[in-house]
Amino acid sequence: MSIVDVAGVGAAALVTEMAKSTWESVRDALARLFRRGGEESAEQELQLIDSARQQLLGSAAGERGSVEQQLRSELEMQLVVFLRKNPDAVQELQDLIDQVKGADDGAGARTSVHHITESMVVVSGGDINASGGFHYRAPEQSR
Repeated sequence: MSIVDVAGVGAAALVTEMAKSTWESVRDALARLFRRGGEESAEQELQLIDSARQQLLGSAAGERGSVEQQLRSELEMQLVVFLRKNPDAVQELQDLIDQVKGADDGAGARTSVHHITESMVVVSGGDINASGGFHYRAPEQSR
């Protein structure tokens, strides 16, 4: 993959991760990546990333799609510039992308709830597949 390709995929993965509870671990990995350009450069790069995340989290639900698209473009440019200055970091970014995508492949936490009679709350550490649907009814109706 070219630097531009890796940066594009990386930007998309970062924007997706920004709204997740696992963001801090991704940010820590980015900090290690950006330190390849020096400590001062790493701080500047992380400030841009943090600003982008705040913009995403502060956006209204109806604007979220366009904000995500804008941030992907901005982050892609940021990553291209960084990777051109630090071509030895391309593989490290690719590894981070693979790690992030691997966490989303369904191999993560799973939640299964059975015989709940008094509650309709399900807490999950990841996505919930409701392909069978959720059926809410009083326990006596399910007999």
